[in-house]
Amino acid sequence: MNTFPFFRRIRSTLAAVLAAVVAACGTPPAPEQIDAPVPSDMQQPTAPLAQPGAASTLDAIVRGNSRWQPVAWSELPGFNNDALFEAWNAWLKSCERPGPVFAPLCPEVRRLSIGSEAEQRQWLIDRLQPYRVEPLQGSPTAGLLTAYFEPELQGQRLPGPGFTVPLYQLPANLKARQPWFSRQEIDTLAAAQEALRGREIVYLSDPVQAMLLQIQGTGRIRVTEPDGSVRRVRLAYAGHNGHPYQSIGGWLLNQGELRDASWPGIQAWLKQNPQRVNELMWRNPRVVFFREERLSDFDAAFGPKGAQGVPLTPGRSIAVDPQSIPYGTPVWLASEGPQIALWRLVLAQDTGGAIRGAVRADYFAGWGEAAGELAGRLKQPLRLWVLWPKALPY
Repeated sequence: MNTFPFFRRIRSTLAAVLAAVVAACGTPPAPEQIDAPVPSDMQQPTAPLAQPGAASTLDAIVRGNSRWQPVAWSELPGFNNDALFEAWNAWLKSCERPGPVFAPLCPEVRRLSIGSEAEQRQWLIDRLQPYRVEPLQGSPTAGLLTAYFEPELQGQRLPGPGFTVPLYQLPANLKARQPWFSRQEIDTLAAAQEALRGREIVYLSDPVQAMLLQIQGTGRIRVTEPDGSVRRVRLAYAGHNGHPYQSIGGWLLNQGELRDASWPGIQAWLKQNPQRVNELMWRNPRVVFFREERLSDFDAAFGPKGAQGVPLTPGRSIAVDPQSIPYGTPVWLASEGPQIALWRLVLAQDTGGAIRGAVRADYFAGWGEAAGELAGRLKQPLRLWVLWPKALPY
C-alpha cells in the first residue's frame, strides 16, 4: 500500500487519493524531470475472437470474499488494443517476488519481454484463463475504482522561515498496537515533543501537505541540506501512533464549511481561515512516522514498493483486497467514467485500508501534478477479470 504498502493496509485511502482526505477511504519526479505518464482515454475497445467452449467446462472458483467465474477471452473489453509491453514491465517486477502459482511462468514472462505484442497476447491466451471477479453477495457489477499517487514536495533538513512542519522517524518509546500521543498532543505536550526531539527527518512548509504525505504513506522530497545542497529522498512508511485515521476533508464537508473537499479545496479553505489550521489538523489524531530512503535516478523511475514487495509501475499497478486477488496476479481492468476510460492489463501489487471487497481496486497513477490530479478525482465503476494459469491449483 514494507513501508508504503503496510501503511496502505492500515490507512484509509483517498477515495481517489485526495478524496481520501475527503472520505477516509487508503505514492511526482523531481522538478527537472518529466511527470510520470498518466494514461489518456483509449480508443473504444474491441474484443478478440471468441474461443467457443473455452470456459464452459470450468468451474467457478471461490476465493475469500469473491467468486471467479470462468469466461471466454471475448468478454474482455479492449483486449486487442492494449499496449501490453507497458504491463510487461510491471509483470517483470512481480517476477522478482513471485508467489508459487506464477513463479513457473516467470521464465516465459522474462523471455517475452522482448517479444512482440502479438506474441505476448497469444501467450496470454494460450497459458492463462480469464475469470470474471464477482462478489459472493450483492450486485456482480458494483465495483469501484479509485486512484493514489506519490506526492513530491519541497523540504528542508533544518527548520527555517516557511519550513516549520516536521516529519518524524519512529519514536524510541513507541509500542506496537498501543496508542501513543495524538496529533494534538504531539503539537502541545512537552513530553511528546521531548520524545520526538532529534527524530525530525525534514521540515515541510504546509501542514496539509504533510498530512497528505502521511495519508499516502510515502513521498518524494527535494531536501535542502544545511550547506545549501539539494538532494532527493523518498520517505517510506515506518509506523503510526496507534490512533484511528479521521478525514479532515470529511469533517469540513460535515460542518458545511465547503463543498469541494479536494486537495485544492482544502488548501483554499485554509488560506481563508489561517487561524483554524490546528483545529482542522487535530481532527485527524493519527500521525505517521517515516524512514528515509535513498532515491537514485534509477529508483526515481519507479514508484515505491507495494505490498507485494516490488516497485509499483504507474498505470499498471493496482491495490486490491488480497483476500480476493493474490499479489502478483495479472488482472484485466475495465472502467469508464468522467475522468478516464481504461481497458488494460494491470498487476495486483499492493493493498490499502479501504481496499476491501471483490471488485475493488486503487489505481497507481504515478507521481507528478497530472498523477495527483487524476488521483484526486477518480472514483468510478469497475470490472475486473483475473488471468489465472491453466491447469494450476488455486
